[in-house]
Amino acid sequence: MDTTQILGYIGALIVGLVLGLIGGGGSILTVPLLVYLLGYNPIIATAYSLFVVGTTSMVGTYQKFKEGLVDFKTGLAFSFPSFIAVYLSRRYLVPGIPDTLFSFGNYTLTKEMGIMVFFAIIMLLASYSMITNKKEADLIAEKQAYYKTFIQGLVIGTITGIIGAGGGFLYVPALVLWANIPMKKAVGTSLIIVTINSLIGFTGDIQTIEIEWLFLLTFTFISVIGIVIGVFLSKFISSKKLKKSFGFFTLIMAFYIIYKETNL
Repeated sequence: MDTTQILGYIGALIVGLVLGLIGGGGSILTVPLLVYLLGYNPIIATAYSLFVVGTTSMVGTYQKFKEGLVDFKTGLAFSFPSFIAVYLSRRYLVPGIPDTLFSFGNYTLTKEMGIMVFFAIIMLLASYSMITNKKEADLIAEKQAYYKTFIQGLVIGTITGIIGAGGGFLYVPALVLWANIPMKKAVGTSLIIVTINSLIGFTGDIQTIEIEWLFLLTFTFISVIGIVIGVFLSKFISSKKLKKSFGFFTLIMAFYIIYKETNL
Protein backbone atom coordinates (compact mmCIF):
# COMPACT_ATOMS: atom_id res chain seq x y z
CA MET A 1 0.00 0.00 0.00
CA ASP A 2 1.54 3.32 -1.07
CA THR A 3 1.28 6.75 0.58
CA THR A 4 -1.52 7.91 -1.72
CA GLN A 5 -3.71 4.92 -0.78
CA ILE A 6 -3.04 5.48 2.92
CA LEU A 7 -4.04 9.14 2.59
CA GLY A 8 -7.14 8.04 0.67
CA TYR A 9 -8.23 5.72 3.46
CA ILE A 10 -7.58 8.42 6.06
CA GLY A 11 -9.83 10.61 3.92
CA ALA A 12 -12.51 7.87 4.00
CA LEU A 13 -12.43 7.96 7.80
CA ILE A 14 -12.88 11.75 7.73
CA VAL A 15 -15.82 11.41 5.30
CA GLY A 16 -17.60 9.20 7.85
CA LEU A 17 -16.75 11.54 10.71
CA VAL A 18 -18.22 14.53 8.85
CA LEU A 19 -21.44 12.64 8.03
CA GLY A 20 -21.81 11.56 11.65
CA LEU A 21 -21.15 15.02 13.05
CA ILE A 22 -23.17 17.30 10.74
CA GLY A 23 -25.48 14.94 8.80
CA GLY A 24 -24.15 15.89 5.36
CA GLY A 25 -21.07 16.89 3.44
CA GLY A 26 -19.70 13.39 2.86
CA SER A 27 -19.72 13.71 -0.92
CA ILE A 28 -18.12 17.17 -0.69
CA LEU A 29 -15.04 15.34 0.57
CA THR A 30 -15.43 12.02 -1.27
CA VAL A 31 -15.55 13.25 -4.88
CA PRO A 32 -12.50 15.60 -4.74
CA LEU A 33 -10.63 12.94 -2.75
CA LEU A 34 -11.26 10.28 -5.40
CA VAL A 35 -10.56 12.63 -8.33
CA TYR A 36 -7.56 14.69 -7.19
CA LEU A 37 -5.81 12.39 -4.70
CA LEU A 38 -6.58 8.91 -6.04
CA GLY A 39 -6.84 9.89 -9.72
CA TYR A 40 -10.28 8.51 -10.57
CA ASN A 41 -12.34 9.76 -13.51
CA PRO A 42 -15.10 12.13 -12.25
CA ILE A 43 -17.81 9.81 -13.65
CA ILE A 44 -16.39 6.87 -11.65
CA ALA A 45 -15.75 9.10 -8.62
CA THR A 46 -19.35 10.34 -8.48
CA ALA A 47 -20.61 6.76 -8.77
CA TYR A 48 -18.30 5.53 -5.98
CA SER A 49 -19.34 8.53 -3.88
CA LEU A 50 -22.99 7.44 -4.07
CA PHE A 51 -22.14 3.97 -2.74
CA VAL A 52 -19.81 5.22 0.00
CA VAL A 53 -22.14 7.96 1.24
CA GLY A 54 -25.24 5.76 0.91
CA THR A 55 -23.82 2.80 2.84
CA THR A 56 -22.27 5.02 5.49
CA SER A 57 -25.52 6.96 5.93
CA MET A 58 -27.43 3.69 6.41
CA VAL A 59 -25.30 2.93 9.46
CA GLY A 60 -25.75 6.52 10.66
CA THR A 61 -29.54 6.20 10.29
CA TYR A 62 -29.57 3.22 12.64
CA GLN A 63 -27.52 5.10 15.23
CA LYS A 64 -29.74 8.19 15.02
CA PHE A 65 -32.85 5.98 15.23
CA LYS A 66 -31.64 4.56 18.56
CA GLU A 67 -31.51 8.15 19.83
CA GLY A 68 -35.07 8.83 18.63
CA LEU A 69 -33.86 11.36 16.04
CA VAL A 70 -35.39 9.83 12.88
CA ASP A 71 -38.82 10.49 11.35
CA PHE A 72 -39.16 7.50 9.02
CA LYS A 73 -42.58 8.47 7.66
CA THR A 74 -41.44 11.91 6.52
CA GLY A 75 -38.09 10.62 5.31
CA LEU A 76 -39.59 7.88 3.14
CA ALA A 77 -42.28 10.19 1.74
CA PHE A 78 -39.74 12.85 0.88
CA SER A 79 -37.30 10.38 -0.68
CA PHE A 80 -39.78 9.02 -3.26
CA PRO A 81 -39.49 11.79 -5.90
CA SER A 82 -35.79 12.19 -5.11
CA PHE A 83 -34.70 8.61 -5.68
CA ILE A 84 -36.61 8.46 -8.98
CA ALA A 85 -34.68 11.52 -10.17
CA VAL A 86 -31.34 10.21 -8.86
CA TYR A 87 -31.74 6.84 -10.58
CA LEU A 88 -32.84 8.30 -13.91
CA SER A 89 -30.06 10.90 -13.92
CA ARG A 90 -27.36 8.27 -13.14
CA ARG A 91 -28.80 5.71 -15.57
CA TYR A 92 -29.61 7.98 -18.52
CA LEU A 93 -28.73 11.66 -18.03
CA VAL A 94 -25.06 11.37 -17.01
CA PRO A 95 -24.19 8.71 -19.66
CA GLY A 96 -26.04 10.83 -22.23
CA ILE A 97 -24.04 14.01 -21.66
CA PRO A 98 -21.74 14.59 -24.68
CA ASP A 99 -17.98 14.18 -24.10
CA THR A 100 -17.41 17.77 -25.30
CA LEU A 101 -19.85 20.34 -23.92
CA PHE A 102 -18.51 23.25 -25.98
CA SER A 103 -15.36 24.65 -27.55
CA PHE A 104 -14.29 28.27 -27.77
CA GLY A 105 -11.05 28.88 -29.65
CA ASN A 106 -8.40 26.69 -28.06
CA TYR A 107 -10.49 26.11 -24.95
CA THR A 108 -12.66 22.98 -24.66
CA LEU A 109 -15.02 22.20 -21.80
CA THR A 110 -15.31 18.42 -21.51
CA LYS A 111 -18.01 16.37 -19.82
CA GLU A 112 -15.69 15.52 -16.92
CA MET A 113 -14.72 19.16 -16.40
CA GLY A 114 -18.36 20.24 -16.61
CA ILE A 115 -19.45 17.78 -13.90
CA MET A 116 -16.68 18.95 -11.56
CA VAL A 117 -17.49 22.64 -12.15
CA PHE A 118 -21.19 21.96 -11.53
CA PHE A 119 -20.17 20.08 -8.38
CA ALA A 120 -18.15 23.15 -7.28
CA ILE A 121 -21.14 25.47 -7.86
CA ILE A 122 -23.32 23.25 -5.63
CA MET A 123 -20.51 23.30 -3.06
CA LEU A 124 -20.60 27.12 -3.11
CA LEU A 125 -24.33 27.07 -2.37
CA ALA A 126 -23.83 24.45 0.34
CA SER A 127 -21.04 26.46 1.96
CA TYR A 128 -23.31 29.51 2.14
CA SER A 129 -25.98 27.40 3.85
CA MET A 130 -23.46 26.10 6.39
CA ILE A 131 -21.72 29.42 7.06
CA THR A 132 -24.89 31.48 7.55
CA ASN A 133 -26.02 28.92 10.15
CA LYS A 134 -29.56 30.25 10.58
CA LYS A 135 -31.35 29.58 13.82
CA GLU A 136 -33.98 26.86 13.78
CA ALA A 137 -36.64 29.35 14.78
CA ASP A 138 -35.86 31.38 11.67
CA LEU A 139 -36.16 28.36 9.39
CA ILE A 140 -39.37 26.68 10.49
CA ALA A 141 -42.38 27.47 8.31
CA GLU A 142 -45.78 25.99 7.60
CA LYS A 143 -45.89 22.76 5.62
CA GLN A 144 -46.40 23.32 1.93
CA ALA A 145 -48.52 21.42 -0.59
CA TYR A 146 -47.12 17.97 -1.40
CA TYR A 147 -46.97 18.63 -5.15
CA LYS A 148 -44.46 21.42 -4.48
CA THR A 149 -42.35 19.12 -2.31
CA PHE A 150 -42.57 16.48 -5.06
CA ILE A 151 -41.21 18.94 -7.66
CA GLN A 152 -38.50 20.15 -5.31
CA GLY A 153 -37.57 16.53 -4.55
CA LEU A 154 -37.18 15.87 -8.28
CA VAL A 155 -34.93 18.93 -8.66
CA ILE A 156 -32.72 18.05 -5.68
CA GLY A 157 -32.61 14.40 -6.78
CA THR A 158 -31.47 15.38 -10.29
CA ILE A 159 -28.75 17.66 -8.90
CA THR A 160 -27.45 15.05 -6.47
CA GLY A 161 -27.58 12.40 -9.20
CA ILE A 162 -25.39 14.45 -11.53
CA ILE A 163 -22.77 15.34 -8.91
CA GLY A 164 -22.82 11.97 -7.13
CA ALA A 165 -23.78 13.49 -3.80
CA GLY A 166 -25.96 12.11 -1.06
CA GLY A 167 -27.44 15.58 -0.73
CA GLY A 168 -27.56 15.79 3.06
CA PHE A 169 -26.49 19.44 2.90
CA LEU A 170 -29.61 20.10 0.77
CA TYR A 171 -32.08 17.81 2.52
CA VAL A 172 -31.50 19.01 6.09
CA PRO A 173 -32.75 22.59 5.44
CA ALA A 174 -35.49 21.18 3.15
CA LEU A 175 -36.85 18.99 5.95
CA VAL A 176 -36.83 21.92 8.38
CA LEU A 177 -38.44 24.32 5.91
CA TRP A 178 -40.95 22.04 4.19
CA ALA A 179 -41.66 19.27 6.72
CA ASN A 180 -41.45 21.45 9.85
CA ILE A 181 -39.04 19.02 11.56
CA PRO A 182 -36.68 20.23 14.35
CA MET A 183 -33.04 20.58 13.24
CA LYS A 184 -31.60 17.61 15.17
CA LYS A 185 -34.33 15.30 13.90
CA ALA A 186 -33.92 16.68 10.38
CA VAL A 187 -30.24 15.63 10.44
CA GLY A 188 -31.19 12.06 11.39
CA THR A 189 -34.11 11.93 8.94
CA SER A 190 -31.96 13.24 6.08
CA LEU A 191 -29.75 10.17 6.45
CA ILE A 192 -32.69 7.94 5.37
CA ILE A 193 -33.15 9.98 2.20
CA VAL A 194 -29.40 10.03 1.53
CA THR A 195 -29.23 6.24 1.99
CA ILE A 196 -32.12 5.49 -0.38
CA ASN A 197 -31.15 8.06 -3.01
CA SER A 198 -27.47 7.16 -3.07
CA LEU A 199 -27.82 3.38 -3.23
CA ILE A 200 -30.63 3.45 -5.81
CA GLY A 201 -28.63 5.98 -7.84
CA PHE A 202 -25.63 3.66 -7.68
CA THR A 203 -27.65 0.81 -9.19
CA GLY A 204 -27.94 2.98 -12.30
CA ASP A 205 -24.14 3.16 -12.45
CA ILE A 206 -23.63 -0.59 -12.10
CA GLN A 207 -25.23 -0.97 -15.52
CA THR A 208 -22.97 1.57 -17.23
CA ILE A 209 -19.51 1.41 -15.59
CA GLU A 210 -17.10 -1.23 -14.30
CA ILE A 211 -16.84 -1.20 -10.49
CA GLU A 212 -13.56 -1.82 -8.64
CA TRP A 213 -15.28 -3.62 -5.77
CA LEU A 214 -12.29 -4.42 -3.52
CA PHE A 215 -11.25 -0.78 -3.30
CA LEU A 216 -14.81 0.50 -3.02
CA LEU A 217 -15.77 -1.88 -0.19
CA THR A 218 -12.56 -1.16 1.72
CA PHE A 219 -13.02 2.61 1.37
CA THR A 220 -16.67 2.28 2.44
CA PHE A 221 -15.85 0.10 5.46
CA ILE A 222 -13.39 2.70 6.75
CA SER A 223 -15.97 5.44 6.17
CA VAL A 224 -18.53 3.43 8.18
CA ILE A 225 -16.06 3.30 11.09
CA GLY A 226 -15.82 7.08 10.76
CA ILE A 227 -19.57 7.67 11.00
CA VAL A 228 -19.86 5.45 14.08
CA ILE A 229 -17.20 7.59 15.75
CA GLY A 230 -18.77 10.80 14.38
CA VAL A 231 -22.26 10.06 15.72
CA PHE A 232 -20.74 9.28 19.13
CA LEU A 233 -18.70 12.51 19.15
CA SER A 234 -21.75 14.54 18.03
CA LYS A 235 -23.11 14.14 21.57
CA PHE A 236 -20.21 16.20 22.93
CA ILE A 237 -19.31 18.60 20.10
CA SER A 238 -21.30 21.61 18.89
CA SER A 239 -22.58 20.68 15.42
CA LYS A 240 -23.30 24.35 14.64
CA LYS A 241 -19.67 25.40 15.10
CA LEU A 242 -18.46 22.37 13.14
CA LYS A 243 -20.91 23.11 10.33
CA LYS A 244 -19.69 26.69 10.04
CA SER A 245 -16.03 25.61 9.96
CA PHE A 246 -16.79 22.95 7.38
CA GLY A 247 -18.68 25.56 5.38
CA PHE A 248 -15.53 27.67 5.04
CA PHE A 249 -13.54 24.56 4.08
CA THR A 250 -16.18 23.75 1.44
CA LEU A 251 -15.97 27.32 0.09
CA ILE A 252 -12.20 27.03 -0.35
CA MET A 253 -12.52 23.59 -1.98
CA ALA A 254 -15.15 24.90 -4.40
CA PHE A 255 -12.87 27.68 -5.65
CA TYR A 256 -9.97 25.20 -5.88
CA ILE A 257 -12.03 22.84 -8.08
CA ILE A 258 -13.13 25.69 -10.36
CA TYR A 259 -9.50 26.85 -10.66
CA LYS A 260 -8.25 23.31 -11.28
CA GLU A 261 -10.88 22.44 -13.91
CA THR A 262 -11.00 25.70 -15.83
CA ASN A 263 -7.30 26.64 -15.52
CA LEU A 264 -8.26 30.24 -14.75
